[in-house]
Amino acid sequence: MEIPTIFEDNDILVINKPAHLLVHPVSRFAKATRDESETLIEFLVSKYPNAELVHRLDQDTSGIMVVAKNHQTAEFLKQQFKDRIIKKKYVALVYGILKDKKGIIVKSISKSRKRGGSQTTAPIGKNREAITRYEIIQEFPSYSLLEVSPETGRTHQIRVHLASIGHPIVGDDKYKFKRQKTIAGLNRQFLHAKYLKLSLLDGEIKEFYAELPEELSNILKNL
Repeated sequence: MEIPTIFEDNDILVINKPAHLLVHPVSRFAKATRDESETLIEFLVSKYPNAELVHRLDQDTSGIMVVAKNHQTAEFLKQQFKDRIIKKKYVALVYGILKDKKGIIVKSISKSRKRGGSQTTAPIGKNREAITRYEIIQEFPSYSLLEVSPETGRTHQIRVHLASIGHPIVGDDKYKFKRQKTIAGLNRQFLHAKYLKLSLLDGEIKEFYAELPEELSNILKNL
């Protein structure tokens, strides 16, 4: 397995996670949809025995992830995520043309009772508050390219929130609408974590970037 390294020091490892790579092994209660013989956490622990994951990306989402190389750093980063200090930006291609060029989605997210393994939205509540900001980067016939900034970190948050306003992510089989067809040549959801900003243990602020993968860039060129 080859995983590009963006940055590394004694405390953190910042990687550019490829699409299709599972972060954790699938629960024995869940149904695996792809080969899970290799997972990110297994790869990391084999090289860094004390490594801890402090956040995650979905299997079919690519882009920046930060990994703590020791427990002290893990707790430090987890607190930054909890306090919403860490800033994240994603690129997403969605179905349709949005009415507003920028906006904010504020809806609680919880497990759906109707769809196994899926999440659903509800009016905002204190316990499962979820906030996502978006801004249009470019418009195509029938599609919009967005920069998306989640302020919270709920499971499938970006995917669920965009679907809830009628604009699911292209290639997202779980949350797209029935009649929407995936673009030819796209075998994953068009969602990429492109930017991460955080504070190191010594107080230094670091920013990291990950370019759009070639497979996604080619989709945009074809559009």
